[in-house]
Amino acid sequence: MIRTSLFVAAAILGVAAVPATTIDNYKQGIEQWRAGRIERLTAPDGWLSLVALEWLKEGANRIGSAADNDLVLGVGPAHLGVVTLERDGSLRIVLDKDSGATIDGKAVGAATLVDDAHVEGDAAPTRVAFGSASFYVIDRDGRKGLRVKDTEAPSRRHFAGIDAFAIDPSWRIEASWVPAPPGETLEMGTAIGTIDKYPVPGKLEFSRDGKHFELLPVIEVPGDAQYFIVFADRTSGKETYGAARFLYVDPPQDGKVVLDFNKAYNPPCAFTPFATCPLAPPENRLDLRVTAGEKKYAGAH
Repeated sequence: MIRTSLFVAAAILGVAAVPATTIDNYKQGIEQWRAGRIERLTAPDGWLSLVALEWLKEGANRIGSAADNDLVLGVGPAHLGVVTLERDGSLRIVLDKDSGATIDGKAVGAATLVDDAHVEGDAAPTRVAFGSASFYVIDRDGRKGLRVKDTEAPSRRHFAGIDAFAIDPSWRIEASWVPAPPGETLEMGTAIGTIDKYPVPGKLEFSRDGKHFELLPVIEVPGDAQYFIVFADRTSGKETYGAARFLYVDPPQDGKVVLDFNKAYNPPCAFTPFATCPLAPPENRLDLRVTAGEKKYAGAH
């Protein structure tokens, strides 16, 4: 950790304790990370491919692009089929005989649908594909919805790129780690009005401009290798996306965590109205201008 501490101190103080090549290597690493971020975002199945989020009602839901459906997808065949949501939450789809759709890559007429909250292990939710589009079912606090993606989505074809603050090594901060009491949780509202509760493994404490700050990371998915931070700051709603920015950190080593705000990035909701992003909780609203990481999306919906 000595080298990390020297790196941060040198970046903040502007002294030559760290060779210029180390700073250059760091900046190159951030640039590579940003390139990977854009590659994932613009992938055929990335967040930019979202074109709809349609909530299912209990019972039969006729779906397709024609106006006489219960859920009008705006893409695909006029009549795709019927999704039935049972009272116990189970789901089944029966495809229209002329839909041309597949279910998990197979040309079958009907199947049970497994949503994203009930998949096992590394399995994916059941995917129904038709032409350039597809959907799977998401579960948000008991509500079931069709998340519809299209590789030809306008948001993907007309991606405006990502603007970001200049890479500043001083925003790579070594924070102190304070373990949380067993069972501590953090509630976060979402863009769709639900409230999610996450386990809190500990607290991050750091200083900037002579002031003390704290952040609460959470365990997004049990077993994840990194902790997840949803935060806002004094740039939110001005230079940066208003609802929140995201950041991942590695678990603590020797009571320290590297908090690199140069990797702070916009949630999917900054790019599409069809995502269900968490919002920054009051505990993670920093009275600080974090002039690092991604800025507002120029092509915002």
